[in-house]
Amino acid sequence: MIADIFPIVTSVIKTRRTTKPPEMNGKKISDQQVSSLLELADWAPTHANTEPWRFVVYSDPQIFCHQHAELYKANTPADKFMQLTYDKLYYMGDKASHVIIAIMKRGDLPKIPVIEEISATACAMQNILLGATAAGIASYWGTGGMTYSEALKQHLALREQDQVMGIIYLGYSDKAIAGKRTTPLSDKVEWK
Repeated sequence: MIADIFPIVTSVIKTRRTTKPPEMNGKKISDQQVSSLLELADWAPTHANTEPWRFVVYSDPQIFCHQHAELYKANTPADKFMQLTYDKLYYMGDKASHVIIAIMKRGDLPKIPVIEEISATACAMQNILLGATAAGIASYWGTGGMTYSEALKQHLALREQDQVMGIIYLGYSDKAIAGKRTTPLSDKVEWK
């Protein structure tokens, strides 16, 4: 039975693509569908069951995007501020359905290395992306703007040891995006 599922899983993994939010079409995803994707995220691998992933979900992406742009403006020196960046952040979610802020919440077990908590959260994020692909939903994992800033951490009331891992934009798209790999797998694998 499991062998029968392998071609489906293979197809989902190989067809997952990044769709930038401006390429989305504005069609809404149900909150229930997004909850189903978050349930998939909750099944990521986790060392010592720390389950470090946390998510802040905006069903109105413009709320977050406007806040994100204002954080950029308030925390960027005047000589480094770029109106183009502000505008990009401000309008980024106009055609998206949902925005999910993915967070690694550091557990209370100091024996668990931080890299393992980060990796577990990244796996949870990948589960969202793969689930979205299987459901015909476009996705984008972004790390631009204020993603890694102290300002965003404070805005989200995170602790010093916590980390924003990225911003996932979900929506639908009318565009088919082709995938590619630039380095052959044989150059990435060494058999012993």
